[in-house]
Amino acid sequence: MQVSRRSFAQSLALPLVVVTVMAGCTSGGSEKSTAAPDEAATPAPEWNTAPESVAAIGDSITRAFDACSVLSDCPEASWATGTDANVDSLAQQLLGDETAERSWNLAATGARVTDLPAQAAEAIRHRPELVTVLIGANDACAADVASMTGPAEFRAELTEAFGVIRDELPETGIYVSSVPDLMRLWEEGSESFMARTVWQMANICPSMLSDATDDGVVAGERRAEVRARVQEYNTVLEDVCASDELCRYDGGAVFDFRFTSSHLSDWDWFHPSREGQSELAALAYEHITMSESGEPAERPVD
Repeated sequence: MQVSRRSFAQSLALPLVVVTVMAGCTSGGSEKSTAAPDEAATPAPEWNTAPESVAAIGDSITRAFDACSVLSDCPEASWATGTDANVDSLAQQLLGDETAERSWNLAATGARVTDLPAQAAEAIRHRPELVTVLIGANDACAADVASMTGPAEFRAELTEAFGVIRDELPETGIYVSSVPDLMRLWEEGSESFMARTVWQMANICPSMLSDATDDGVVAGERRAEVRARVQEYNTVLEDVCASDELCRYDGGAVFDFRFTSSHLSDWDWFHPSREGQSELAALAYEHITMSESGEPAERPVD
């Protein structure tokens, strides 16, 4: 399988003149405060655990690329907005029979974080109550280590995308998934002749997966550097999300998920299979529907 809120203009602080010595001129000489009562504090916005519409932005993972057939998107199997009952997507769990009418998959295969602001602009047209974000794998899966997106650029683009959403949808929730652990992909597939062959022929994630049988020091350092960059992206995702009162980060759940070969596409051993998409949906639903106290929501009874 990085957005801070646009800050509002700061209000001008005007000194409040409070007369506190007038009582000294009254009979009895007692001192009484005439300070105005404090204004009621503005309540913090509340996270919506049951949004009634969902827009998904991101990359090929959210498009369910290679989940149904080779070299093809399969949005019906998407973890976020799919309609395949075997996947039980996030939207299906939240919206039920209205999934097709009240969810929109605006992700794009091959997308990097630089594509996210444009996707966010498309998402706000639908006025969703929840926007899901899963981005970053393609930024790490570059031709080589030097070509990976830098953390500063990742943060800037993510922040811009969040700003696009917040400018128009101040009450919409944003769910941010961590970037999956690309090192685990290599660990799961490097022993498979078929996986190695496909990775090489299709040039899939060369920064991590090229020369898959090479267990030398240089190759190991290269893979470790890619993994470290993914962790940097996840730190940015967490930071930017934390600055938004209506954003939830998955806490690294996707990165930490110990997926196996059954969770990977039979065609490329890289993208999630239907089973993998189902696991992503379950992780997202758990985090989105959790109460502020950390209690999981009760699952609806069919």
